[in-house]
Amino acid sequence: MVKHTATSVVTIDRFIIEEERNHPEATGELSGVLYDLALAAKMIANKVRSAGLADILGATENENVQGEVQQKLDIMANEIIVKAMDHGGRLCAMASEEEPGIIQIPEAFKCGKYCLLFDPLDGSSNIDVNVPVGTIFSVVRKITRGRHGELEDMLQPGRRQVAAGYVIYGSSTMMVYTTGQGAHGFTLDPSIGEFLLSHPNIRIPENGRYLSVNDSYEQLWDDKVRSVMRRYKGLEGDRSPLSRRYVGSLVADFHRNLLGGGIFAYPANRKTPKGKLRLLYEANPLAFIVEQAGGMACDGAQRVLDVQPTELHQRTPLYIGSKTDVELAQRVLSGQPELVVA
Repeated sequence: MVKHTATSVVTIDRFIIEEERNHPEATGELSGVLYDLALAAKMIANKVRSAGLADILGATENENVQGEVQQKLDIMANEIIVKAMDHGGRLCAMASEEEPGIIQIPEAFKCGKYCLLFDPLDGSSNIDVNVPVGTIFSVVRKITRGRHGELEDMLQPGRRQVAAGYVIYGSSTMMVYTTGQGAHGFTLDPSIGEFLLSHPNIRIPENGRYLSVNDSYEQLWDDKVRSVMRRYKGLEGDRSPLSRRYVGSLVADFHRNLLGGGIFAYPANRKTPKGKLRLLYEANPLAFIVEQAGGMACDGAQRVLDVQPTELHQRTPLYIGSKTDVELAQRVLSGQPELVVA
């Protein structure tokens, strides 16, 4: 990995090029995917910044494949990403949380060797009240032999991702991504329109500070989940309580905990026994990032990145963040004995 001094100005393009030089076998296609995603992020950031000044707030009359009412910005962000990515010759297909099936590359354009899966605007229902929202993405290699991407290409376990990242549109716009060589953060300087390296080699604290969970579902949790949450809150066991912070925007909650330490939990409950979050568009990419930063992610039974997907819009429970906090959830939920500290 190329080291940069605290005073060096490193754009995301320069960083990607320098990382690519470490891999002589690289063709530049994956770098191109990341360039295009950075461009799409700038375009979405511009739409989010002007949301209160233009007629792009609020819901439409449509529902997405998840049965959720689509926000106007969801549709705009989805279209921006598709149009930024479909012509570069680097992708063979895409899949979006907002669309029911695979998004094929138009016949007029060359197909490449990668598939892109993405959530165009996570947390968009909060945009009306100025809560940070984000884009999440995952890149996998094509494994089928035809020209176009197929369902088999999309349904790969998260450990096969070659890149993943997210963009948070908040008080500043920040892009965090990994290609398996650590997790790195870039902040958008609007005065020059460039993402600049601001958080090289992010490391999540091993012991967390924050608990991010929606307590309103407590009555629907089973006893093991309740026990885990009581331990995080210092009501059972001998742990110090975690501070509770919950925005309700996955990217915002994850980003805070990645930098400050903590755990985001969205357990299964009686109404959503298979979980709520999407494995391919949310859990897998964030799990790849957190592991590269020294953290963990599990679904309560196993490592998220080892789950074999069976559906394009598959849902999952998620416990993600600092290593010791996720290990606690895994032990309690699987019925393993408590660790005894000598």
